[in-house]
Amino acid sequence: MYDHLIRATAPGVRGFAAITTDLTEEARKRHDCFPLAAAALGRTMTGALLMAANLKTAESLTIRISGDGPLGEIVADAYPDGSVRGYVKNPFVDLPLNNGKWAIGQAVGKGHIHVTRFVGLKQPFTGSSELISGEIAEDFTQYLTMSEQTPSSVALGVLINPDTTVSAAGGFLIQALPGAEEDVISKIETNLSQMQPVSQMVHKGLDARGILETVFSGLPTTVYDSINLHFNCKCSRERVENMLISLGKEEIKEMVAEGQAEVCCHFCSEKYHFNAQELKNILEKLAAPQAR
Repeated sequence: MYDHLIRATAPGVRGFAAITTDLTEEARKRHDCFPLAAAALGRTMTGALLMAANLKTAESLTIRISGDGPLGEIVADAYPDGSVRGYVKNPFVDLPLNNGKWAIGQAVGKGHIHVTRFVGLKQPFTGSSELISGEIAEDFTQYLTMSEQTPSSVALGVLINPDTTVSAAGGFLIQALPGAEEDVISKIETNLSQMQPVSQMVHKGLDARGILETVFSGLPTTVYDSINLHFNCKCSRERVENMLISLGKEEIKEMVAEGQAEVCCHFCSEKYHFNAQELKNILEKLAAPQAR
């Protein structure tokens, strides 16, 4: 099943559901994550995509899970076109299972979730709230309910195969709109209480539409077109070169003396190599404006 996201509405409620198995596996491979780190990163990227689905075309958001646990910071950038990128500071964390489940709450620890929205030409806005469990889905729910004053329910899940590859990943976000009737909310709460974990639903072959239909079972529901999701980093050789230029002459001269430079992107682990001649060319670009 390809990665995709679907939006649906019921009376006074909106929902988003996503299948993110392939992009989570892509992130796992790029960062060489241990299973626990892959699960935490997959949950964070999925949550970011669910929140970004309601943004306008030119907007984007960044999620930062900043805990004091061994995973360190988890970061994900998501865009309304369905692209996402992310990384976890310490991808090689391994902890014993907690009642048969990944000990993600322990690995994340105490701290905060920060959500930065980039809205075109306006100044970005950052909101935050305390982590209540470190399990990530509950922390997204807390943030949306407390910081954005939107009653919400978020479920996120990642299943890992015995060979450490990603077997299934996905999630959903349900939000009550102003004026939502109590009987509709009660029906959804009943449906949620009877549902399997979202990772199990994805593993059994349920797509995003099927997940939302399960959440909204018994309610009149409108389902909208799906969008494809994919792991995609915005880094490029040109951007890395501009970053090197911003370092200034002295640092680049030191790189020339060493004979080469290697820059690794945090978000996708892509490595960019520059040999001595390429670094000298960058120095010439720095000198060119002064020559005029």
